[in-house]
Amino acid sequence: MSGQKVVTPSADGLANAAKAASKGKGLPPVHLWNPPFCGDLDMRIARDGTWFYLGTPIGRFELVKLFSSILKREDGKYFLVTPVEKVGITVEDAPFVAVDFDATGEGESQELSFITHVGDEAVAGADHPIRVVRDPETGEPSPYILIRSDLEALIDRKSFYRLVDLCSHKGGWFGLWSAGEFFPVIPSDELS
Repeated sequence: MSGQKVVTPSADGLANAAKAASKGKGLPPVHLWNPPFCGDLDMRIARDGTWFYLGTPIGRFELVKLFSSILKREDGKYFLVTPVEKVGITVEDAPFVAVDFDATGEGESQELSFITHVGDEAVAGADHPIRVVRDPETGEPSPYILIRSDLEALIDRKSFYRLVDLCSHKGGWFGLWSAGEFFPVIPSDELS
């Protein structure tokens, strides 16, 4: 026995470490952090973007925003990381929800700027692609936009309906233009 104290991961400990690491200037550099894995935390992000800790919704927006700033994805798994610890959490679908967007321009010169439920912003384009996954049984679409570092946002239903109004046809697809990129939504022949 080395005499080293084993620390059990906690939401409070992670929040304090995240505050200290971020210093209030943008997102912490989680891509540079590779601390040891400390176990899983009973934290879950529901499909609608609600964060739960020990089965209870986290009601403080500031705390959710702080946790979202230290979120990292590795090998398809989600973690909250600080410079000294990494804990696994559960994400039901995507960790973020795109709750609104602005469209400027038209056609190929259009730009779609999205905002998430935690305040992240991204302009759809080569660095922030949009993808649409269809349920194989129901055909229902689930649209996503890459927000940052392998972390996507599910585009909410009201925004997706607005996006469909901006779609056009290209190369056999009905899709969206943004920042010079075309993002297919559905094959054109399925619209008849």
